[in-house]
Amino acid sequence: MFVDKVKVFVKGGDGGNGMVAFRREKYEPRGGPAGGDGGRGGDVVFQVDEGLRTLMDFRYRKQFKADRGEHGCSKSQHGRGADSLVVKVPPGTVVVDADTGEVIADLTRQEQTAVIARGGRGGRGNIRFSSPKNPAPHVAENGEPGVERWVELELKLLADAGLVGYPSVGKSTLLSAVSAARPKVGAYHFTTIHPNLGVVETEDGRSFVMADLPGLIEGAHTGVGLGHQFLRHVERTRVLVHVVDMAGSEGRDPYEDWLQINEELRLYRKELADRPQIVAANKMDLPEAKENLERFKAAIDGKVSVFPVSSATREGLRELLYAVADRLDALPDEPLEEGGEEERKIYRSHAAEEPFRVRRENELFVVEGERVEKLVKMTNFQYDESIRRFAHTLKRMGVDDALRKKGAKEGDTIRIGEMEFDFQD
Repeated sequence: MFVDKVKVFVKGGDGGNGMVAFRREKYEPRGGPAGGDGGRGGDVVFQVDEGLRTLMDFRYRKQFKADRGEHGCSKSQHGRGADSLVVKVPPGTVVVDADTGEVIADLTRQEQTAVIARGGRGGRGNIRFSSPKNPAPHVAENGEPGVERWVELELKLLADAGLVGYPSVGKSTLLSAVSAARPKVGAYHFTTIHPNLGVVETEDGRSFVMADLPGLIEGAHTGVGLGHQFLRHVERTRVLVHVVDMAGSEGRDPYEDWLQINEELRLYRKELADRPQIVAANKMDLPEAKENLERFKAAIDGKVSVFPVSSATREGLRELLYAVADRLDALPDEPLEEGGEEERKIYRSHAAEEPFRVRRENELFVVEGERVEKLVKMTNFQYDESIRRFAHTLKRMGVDDALRKKGAKEGDTIRIGEMEFDFQD
């Protein structure tokens, strides 16, 4: 089974907790704080593996969570950071944030990596809070939570040449005739429901990867038929081999077929209209093919190269493969990528996000915001000094004033994240 689109959950490891500890040694009567920091959580990293061709592995495993860092220890010992969780993906995988639609990574090269979910930093131990004013602090942080998100993985097949055309024009038969690939062949539409790859070698020793792609029909750019499932793979092919049923065995005009398929490519993505293209005039062994070929060449007027072939008798295949190899030799070696030949970092301006929001739910006041919710998770409420530091931080952020404006009074219940506490004015 060929799987080319999945949705999975990834989570970076939480940071280890910092520790509150003190030195108590025989000859160190005033040893002071000795609580170490927690270790950093592991990242979730996607890495390209050329041995993979589909996203099948993600069909059975939907969650990827990295390990958390170790907690800090006494005697100023820091916890060890966790190793990254490396997830293998096939070349051509695009990783998109499921909530925002932002492209996180476009992975095309062998062993190329991208951090998809970063681990949280370790919490600070009480040695970090020591000062002349407070030489023995009872304060330590919990580890920072790791980033968690749902991501969509979309595979855009990487191939040198892609066979395109209407269903049942002979694309699968052509691939099986020129390579060792054995795609399913049948006399009905949409025999091919997923791409098939084959390595083609010419008589002069050149080789390239050819993909037999599912058939197109009118309206494919809007998702009709196999629509987008087909077109996403066309984006990655360097040369398009347009297979046309020159015998018109299904009652269609070959030239109209060629126009319609190219229009679907253009409507899906304008760049595809300029992709190098070669026409394979297939089924030349059938009646009316030669007559249709003459009309086709006259109508096409030399816009693209046309090679009469027959997958059944192998007529003209040698010349077709040489033409594809020559066209590939004239193109850049690097596979086509969405960002062009050079990878560019695009910086976009974003409106400053509110540090927090206060809303009321009946008698309950809810404070929301990434910063305040992270503050709750990283505060160790076992120690009074940590609680006082937490309250002081909220006051400095303006949370107290915002609650008063919303009508909060002494004793009202306040909720931040999963923590609820009483408001003290």
